[in-house]
Amino acid sequence: MATIRLENVEKSYGDHPPVIRRVNLDIAQHEFCVFLGPSGCGKSTLLRMIAGLEDLSEGELHIGGRLVNDVPAAARGVAMVFQSYALFPHMTVFDNMAFGLKLAKQPKDVIERKVREAARILQLDSYLDRFPKALSGGQRQRVAIGRAIVREPGVFLFDEPLSNLDAALRGQTRVEIARLHQRFADASVVYVTHDQVEAMTLADRIVLLHAGADAQRFGSIAQTGAPLDLYHHPKSRFVAGFIGSPRMNFIDAVVDSIGAGMVTVTLAQSGECLVVHVDVDQKQLQRGQPVTLGVRPEHLRLDGSEQSIQCVAVLSEELGEHSYIHADHAGGTLVAKAPGDTSIGPGERIRIHVPASACHLFDADGLAFRRSMVEPERAAA
Repeated sequence: MATIRLENVEKSYGDHPPVIRRVNLDIAQHEFCVFLGPSGCGKSTLLRMIAGLEDLSEGELHIGGRLVNDVPAAARGVAMVFQSYALFPHMTVFDNMAFGLKLAKQPKDVIERKVREAARILQLDSYLDRFPKALSGGQRQRVAIGRAIVREPGVFLFDEPLSNLDAALRGQTRVEIARLHQRFADASVVYVTHDQVEAMTLADRIVLLHAGADAQRFGSIAQTGAPLDLYHHPKSRFVAGFIGSPRMNFIDAVVDSIGAGMVTVTLAQSGECLVVHVDVDQKQLQRGQPVTLGVRPEHLRLDGSEQSIQCVAVLSEELGEHSYIHADHAGGTLVAKAPGDTSIGPGERIRIHVPASACHLFDADGLAFRRSMVEPERAAA
């Protein structure tokens, strides 16, 4: 079985603080697991440790139930697709895809069959005699993926494979990778990216990693879960701010009162009061305690009903189907999603409705209070 288990894994270089700290993670057979996070959080380092290209400083790594800390990369049953394609420029597409099989001394008829089958799946049939310089970026990446496929590994490792492609090719290749995962029923996929769109659309589970001081304080993993779990139920302000585009709005506030399944807060700069649906008690919160209120742009509405705040429009990003309204508020700049035909000029005074069920609340350490199980209202598209 192509399962992966990391137990208390750490990685450090010399006397420097660990770049990977306290990682405990299980990746199931056929799971598509995405390592996501900001630059410098150790995504690629963690992937390279699984591949056998980096040694573990502490902990244990198991692949398929076997301890592989000291097993060479070639004997781990994994195949890696690099950001830079890593194709041999003097070899044809066929020879690039067949290279690993030839090293393994596979019979010629087996090599021919596996390469042509992979080429058919990746729509490279008519390019097998070409050299990499004659291919587009997307075609080169498909060749690199094909080279991994023919080895029939238990684990596919992808290190930011789409970052060198333009937007249209990224979308197309993303679909191809998803289809490949569905085709290979037994293989697991570990995929590194800093692009949350890739993570949200591809992943069965996201592993969001901390960077810098947060990693040293809390450990490298900020949160793991299905994409929508991280979106709807972030465990910290870091997770809430990283998942979602545009990012979540944050406003400083002070606790005013605590009731059953709700908290009333006063916004620190404007003095406006808002209700937030969260499950807390007096042991978790007290009146006068500083907190941060968070709400996503897509949950805000432009209207003057109750539970609204006064803002001044700064910019309207008109994107066709919808617009993003940037507005100044006493607590900072907010972004609200609005229908595409919304017409608001700079300097116009507006009121923005903040649904109580859509709000998140974070303490001084950035940790989230558990939200009441109420579906948030959504702005009209």
